[in-house]
Amino acid sequence: MKNVLNLILLLFISTYSFAQKSNISKMVDEYAVKNQFNGTVLVQNNHKIIYHKSFGVAERSFNSKVTNETKYQVCSITKTFTAVLILQLVEKGKINLNSKIRDYLTDYKGKGGDKISVRQLLNHTSGMKNTDTVKGTNFLKYGIGFYHFPYQLKDIVNKFCSNDLVNEPGTKFDYNNGEYMILGRILEVIYGKTFEEILNNEILVPLGMQNSGLISQYKVIKGLATSYYKDKSIDHLIPNIPIYVEDFSAAGAMYSTTSDLMKFNNALFNFKLIKKENLDELLTPGLDDYGYSVWIRDVGKYKRMERYGSIAGANAVWFHYLNKDLSIIILSNTNLTDLGDYASRIGRVIL
Repeated sequence: MKNVLNLILLLFISTYSFAQKSNISKMVDEYAVKNQFNGTVLVQNNHKIIYHKSFGVAERSFNSKVTNETKYQVCSITKTFTAVLILQLVEKGKINLNSKIRDYLTDYKGKGGDKISVRQLLNHTSGMKNTDTVKGTNFLKYGIGFYHFPYQLKDIVNKFCSNDLVNEPGTKFDYNNGEYMILGRILEVIYGKTFEEILNNEILVPLGMQNSGLISQYKVIKGLATSYYKDKSIDHLIPNIPIYVEDFSAAGAMYSTTSDLMKFNNALFNFKLIKKENLDELLTPGLDDYGYSVWIRDVGKYKRMERYGSIAGANAVWFHYLNKDLSIIILSNTNLTDLGDYASRIGRVIL
């Protein structure tokens, strides 16, 4: 009798799992068509990949198709890698989150050097005037600041991330790429290596993320999708305006694949990169529901980590449901689709 009941249970689970996958597949496919999605979707639930599919074109000049192995700019998802690298040094006793910028960058020129803590850089509450002065669609007309010229990270920090304070540190959330550029420079000084070398040595190589790295204008990255942008002033997609993406450095210069990012996701939430207490701190929401590099939202009875990335046509989203072991990664090389809405709908279908 017991064996019969077990068999019935297994059949029920198998049938339910098949029906769930069918529903997810139908929803994701229909949304992709309806919303002009161009990119790759990867969904992992209860440690198993339940959906992985790609749509559209990677390089429009040659009509080359996107595949599940296509590499994309992941933009500000880079910030979570930087936050993890900082917390790894906290665990080694080489960084104190309450220490100030000038404790690590003795030549830092900004007036906040003795006031802004590492913690405030991590959670975007430095109070420093924002590094990025051009936002929204204005970049098509006016460009995008210093990103049109090549700089070393040290020069970027000295020239563009040493601004005056406009708020008292710790009192106001203001999303600022410059804060993570400073964090990247702190890593370089402590390790005595470039941020790219540190990223490779401490995360990418140990996790086997062979299809991830930092973008550079001076190297060809095989399989990297070209990004395309559209705004209200034009009726068609255009290639991203020419910029030195590497200038985003520790704030947003990475490329990756959905599979590689899931490796990072799994290592992070299985405490392979940092200890549980440090991960808990990274995931503790402060101002604007922001922890260290990620937002933490209450979604009904679920709590969700959210990380978005966007540089014109390059767009990315990474969701992880903290009390349900559900992870959703969507990478795209256009800005035609609301990836946050896409990921949220996938989550609702599953949960």
